[in-house]
Amino acid sequence: MPPAEKPDPELLRFARNAIQRQRLEEWVRYGSRAAAARETGNDASVYSRIVSRVRAYAAQQGYSPDHDMVHAAPQTHYVKGTSTLYRDGEPALQWVKTDARREELDKLAREFIEAAASEIKREPPRKLKRKGQDEALCNLYICTDYHMGMLAWGEETRGEDWDVQIAEDLLVRWFERAIDLSPKAQQAVAGFLGDGIHQDGFAAVTPTSGHNLDADTRYQKIVRTWIRARRRIMRMLLDKYPQVVLIEAEGNHSPATDAVMREWWAALYENEPRVTVDTSPDPFYCVEWGQTSLFFHHGHRRKPTQVDDVFAAKFREVWGRTKHSYAHLGHLHHRDMKETNLMVVEQHRTLAAADAYASSHGWLSGREAQCITYHREYGEIGRVVITPQMLGDSA
Repeated sequence: MPPAEKPDPELLRFARNAIQRQRLEEWVRYGSRAAAARETGNDASVYSRIVSRVRAYAAQQGYSPDHDMVHAAPQTHYVKGTSTLYRDGEPALQWVKTDARREELDKLAREFIEAAASEIKREPPRKLKRKGQDEALCNLYICTDYHMGMLAWGEETRGEDWDVQIAEDLLVRWFERAIDLSPKAQQAVAGFLGDGIHQDGFAAVTPTSGHNLDADTRYQKIVRTWIRARRRIMRMLLDKYPQVVLIEAEGNHSPATDAVMREWWAALYENEPRVTVDTSPDPFYCVEWGQTSLFFHHGHRRKPTQVDDVFAAKFREVWGRTKHSYAHLGHLHHRDMKETNLMVVEQHRTLAAADAYASSHGWLSGREAQCITYHREYGEIGRVVITPQMLGDSA
């Protein structure tokens, strides 16, 4: 067996979760990946995948004995370079340079969820409950900038209160009403256009600029609530539609969490043939429906006036095959629609209440979300608009 295959107990220090630690312990205990697989009944590829990921993370932390790197950096940092002085072929001195750039930490978060996804219990196929769908129609449910976990005090913002409980209740009730009011269709697209969660980790700050955020509760509770509400929504969609497409667009408030969610949804619905999850890491997305093409972007990378050519270039074949093209963006929380030579570009409002930062800067807008119906041949043929006020006083 090649040297790289030999168990290294030191790698246990770099396990990122309980599953990784357990598999590494089994690898060390039984002496090889093949033996560990044989003794535990797991597939050998499980050990190969986990060992490879932990080794890669260990190297980023400064531990790679095959390359004479044995000085690990703290978990909040990664090693960006080493210099080693050799005497008589042996390392005598070593200098280690570390950094804690955000993009590297985001990459590690994505690797963590990919490893954890292998342990997710898959949703079984769900029976379609409603019949008589119009096979020519596709219903697009737009939800953008929902900011689950944000805290707003109505007295301060001259608007409505907002917290985790209010957000969960409103989101589920909005989808209940929208699904009920929208026409029967062959396909539903759940278009979550980013910033569904207010913060991107345990610190309540924006991930790029570090601005402080008004957060309602703990990050793990926010994520748990978001997943619980979204699973209820997926069940409702699967009850009505033969096909469901999920778009989980990258936002500027929670790009790493959005990446985690894409992988999590894909793993959760791996055994459900009626669900398609777009797991692309590129922040531009596309759904083709007959002669209609739908494009999605949060709006933080490209403005509505600059995005149509990006979609046409990135999805050249889809755009060329279709007659009716529509782009959907969020980010700025207010409504705007423009028709260019390439497509109709629409910026959407949010259902969420304004926070203190937006209110104090005078960034105000109405609150709503929409279900837009598209025909395979004719493009958009109708839409349902529902505001929080239409759902009752508790909204």
